[in-house]
Amino acid sequence: MTLEFRLLMLAAPLALAACHSEPAPGADTAIGELTASPVTDPGATYDGIAEDETLHFSGTEPFWGGQVVDRTLTYTTPEDQSGQVIEIERFAGRGGISFSGLLEGKEFTMTATPLACSDGMSDRTYPFTVTLKIGEEQRNGCGWTDKQPIEAPPNP
Repeated sequence: MTLEFRLLMLAAPLALAACHSEPAPGADTAIGELTASPVTDPGATYDGIAEDETLHFSGTEPFWGGQVVDRTLTYTTPEDQSGQVIEIERFAGRGGISFSGLLEGKEFTMTATPLACSDGMSDRTYPFTVTLKIGEEQRNGCGWTDKQPIEAPPNP
């Protein structure tokens, strides 16, 4: 996978977010001890998810999820709840992180961007917007880590 392709996959969610006239809800609010605002130093790479942190991710319609631990990604679906484990390469860009590898012979690329995300099915807010591409199919979802957890609305 070329560097240009990885950069394009990492920039795509940011370009889509830029189309909105207002910032994403919570984009400038604190999440844990980190903030989900864009990188202020244009030359710096994103460091909001440490290499030793576990990134959890999920999406709907169709349902999918999993986690990234070190250089391994586990991809799950309702049909395969134990998941498929793939070796991945990690690439930190200026606006987030991408992970790439092969899943059943198809190119697998996932980006995690520090933008507030909703799963569309609950009132929870996730700290990362996740874009996944398997072969030619693209999916959108949300992500979180232990240091940057899901925020749930207070119970009444």
